[in-house]
Amino acid sequence: MTQPIQGSPQPVQPQQPVPQMTPQQAPPFQQPQQPKKKPIFKRWWFWVLIVVVLIIGISNMNGGGSSSSDTNSTSQSQSAQSGSASSSGTTEQKKSEEPSVPADYKSALRQAESYANTMHMSKQGVYDQLTSEYGGQFSAEAAQYAVDNVKADWNANALAKAKDYQKSMAMSPEAIRDQLTSEYGEKFTADEANYAIEHLND
Repeated sequence: MTQPIQGSPQPVQPQQPVPQMTPQQAPPFQQPQQPKKKPIFKRWWFWVLIVVVLIIGISNMNGGGSSSSDTNSTSQSQSAQSGSASSSGTTEQKKSEEPSVPADYKSALRQAESYANTMHMSKQGVYDQLTSEYGGQFSAEAAQYAVDNVKADWNANALAKAKDYQKSMAMSPEAIRDQLTSEYGEKFTADEANYAIEHLND
């Protein structure tokens, strides 16, 4: 038998092909996992920011209230000053107007108030009494000024007179109406007499 000679080249073995993997067989590519972020409300700076915002809001509310109260007090003082100025202006205006009213006009007005409010006379009755030679003997102008400016409720005066006639003279409503409107009687207007008759039994 022939033995192989040492040092002679060995026969070359044929290389086997490397099996290739299909995309389905390849392991999926995994991205490196990133560390999870904390929610924003778990971060310390978030709570610091909330506290700062709250402090600023509260201080603004307190400051705003004081400024609004200051504004209110300022406006009230200004309105009070304007009110006092207007009242003083009105007083001065009245003082300036008073001398323009003659003295006999003022006297006629005082008498008219007495006739209307204590004797329950009609407007025409007050005028006639002021101008009568047996009464006030005022001029027609002074008497007219008085009846135009006297504060009286002529309906109430007519009613008071009607009740006096009913109580003291037991007159009928129609007789009372005639007496109230008569030119020789009380000289109330028809409307004032009607008001008195309608409320005679109130």
